[in-house]
Amino acid sequence: MNLRDVLSNIDIISADVDMDVEISGVRCDSRRIEKGFVFVAIRGFETDGNKYIAKALENGAVTVITDSKKYAGKNRIYVPDARRALALASKNFYNNPTRDMKMIGVTGTNGKTTVTYLIKNALEKSGFKCGLIGTNRNMIGEKSLDTERTTPESDSLWELFSKMRDEGCTHVIMEVSSHSLELSRVAGIDYDVAAFTNISQDHLDFHKTMAKYEAAKEKLFHQAKCSVINYDDPAGKRIAKTAGGKVVTYSAYDNSADYIAKNIRLKASSCEFELVGIDMIGRVELGIPGQFSVYNAMCASSVLLSLGIPLDNISCAMREVGGVSGRAEVVPTDTDYTVMIDYAHSPDGLENILKTVSEVTQGRVITVFGCGGDRDRTKRPKMGRTVAELSDVVIVTSDNPRTEDPEKIIDDIVPGIEEVRGDFVRIADRRAAIYKALEMAEPGDLVLLAGKGHETYQEINHIKHHLDEREIVRDYFLER
Repeated sequence: MNLRDVLSNIDIISADVDMDVEISGVRCDSRRIEKGFVFVAIRGFETDGNKYIAKALENGAVTVITDSKKYAGKNRIYVPDARRALALASKNFYNNPTRDMKMIGVTGTNGKTTVTYLIKNALEKSGFKCGLIGTNRNMIGEKSLDTERTTPESDSLWELFSKMRDEGCTHVIMEVSSHSLELSRVAGIDYDVAAFTNISQDHLDFHKTMAKYEAAKEKLFHQAKCSVINYDDPAGKRIAKTAGGKVVTYSAYDNSADYIAKNIRLKASSCEFELVGIDMIGRVELGIPGQFSVYNAMCASSVLLSLGIPLDNISCAMREVGGVSGRAEVVPTDTDYTVMIDYAHSPDGLENILKTVSEVTQGRVITVFGCGGDRDRTKRPKMGRTVAELSDVVIVTSDNPRTEDPEKIIDDIVPGIEEVRGDFVRIADRRAAIYKALEMAEPGDLVLLAGKGHETYQEINHIKHHLDEREIVRDYFLER
């Protein structure tokens, strides 16, 4: 493919290049540049790709795309937005594989991972081959691929789309993070269906305000033919007014929504409800407890119905779904108390899971949690307050401290706990904190390990150290 085709539909301010040169790849990482590649210099959180232009040219780049005037010159293409250019150039280079597949995007603070898994499972039960992109992992059919972030950088994303198309995927279901929307990682994707789960405080270290966070989420619904919206969330009502294309709403309370959950029954290990729409009604049962699971099932069902999947197929698929890794995941133990792992790492996420387990726990709720380093500090006391209000025993520890001092992160959490109570346990070492919770557990109790979920590492000073909470629980019982 020549450079002219790679640059199709990209705004260019100036260019000093041979437009007919043949291109063999598009990358934003100079270390991955090979002969004949285009290097797109983007600004990251920790470094500026423009600093590596010389290295990229040395590695074989035939041209460089940049939005920095400082680096304009020979073999440079100067554009207004290098991140958007990276996405569109990658789309062009891989010959837009998304036009050959149904594209489904899911955004929101909580529930994205579960919703995408529910959609994937139901589509596969209906005979389709699916690609999945998300927090836990990326998948092509049943094949799992490693992932480092919820939504990959756009050059890697379009390469993945190409692999999915080539391996026969008919549908792609992806979590769409607010970062990816704000940083143009998903620019150029035309979604057949986009879904909104909810919004609560998260990522304010990046977005700064809730209004900007919501505005980032809203961008997805200007790229979709059909928007599926949680009508019980105030932000959902606002997004529904501005979304492009067809708008489909779902609700557990509002009869004006297109799909409504009626006769909800919450059980210890599942939830059930009647899904009611125009000229249709069907019973849905999902083997994940809690009111939040009703919303996740409603969101997935509304997406599937918008894709033309019959309600009977959806109901059957939902009944067969087990748990999702790290989401209300019960760890097998030969004890008379329960150990559960959940990814909740925001005040709202913690409230959801704690209210759910409180309803079904006969004894005490013992919660082990921490807050991530290098992230929104303002939610730390809020998380502490939420856990203190809804737990019988609070053990505050580390999550992923990253480059921060774990003790100082805990210092930020403690004031929220102390607004509610004076008794809590403070252990910065997460393994030791989990051991302490298990030592304290009595018959009928539930030990909730919150924050890590599916993750099997702890990130400290840019290094990911192995830490799998399932293994820690196993080790505790082996050492007894």
